[in-house]
Amino acid sequence: MWKKEDARPQGVPETSSGFGPAPVKDAGSPAVAGRGAASIGQGIRIKGEITGSEDLTVDGPVEGKLQLTNGSLTVGPNGTVKADITAREVIVRGRVEGKILGRDRVQVSSTGYVTGEVQTQRLAIEDGAVLRGKVETGRPQDKSGADRGASASGGSASSNVSVGSSSAVI
Repeated sequence: MWKKEDARPQGVPETSSGFGPAPVKDAGSPAVAGRGAASIGQGIRIKGEITGSEDLTVDGPVEGKLQLTNGSLTVGPNGTVKADITAREVIVRGRVEGKILGRDRVQVSSTGYVTGEVQTQRLAIEDGAVLRGKVETGRPQDKSGADRGASASGGSASSNVSVGSSSAVI
């Protein structure tokens, strides 16, 4: 039996008449509505500056600067990032060399390897992860008051850091 859909040439998008169910999108394509996540795969090499406000997954080589104002950055197990990173949340499952500024949280998974400086409010390090460099956790303090407060107390402010299944106060 002949159907109207059979008469339409291939490649012509379906138009909605306002009745019936909405056209179904391909399950493999990212959703346009709402907040999507971008990704950089193993076959793509980027040198330069990446800026944005959505979530990003890096599973390939990136060099330069990564700045995601309100987004989350995930460095996949095959990702190698040599960059200064600024994001709301940073999850490291691969290799990162540079300064990481995670406004809310930085997590280094068991396969993660970080060399450089880490600044964040909360830091989680799983068993097997490698972190080499300077770490600053807790809320950022006023520079003028922080110097006086640290010298008066003789140390730095304590912060919660989770390491593996236990937590430590440094």
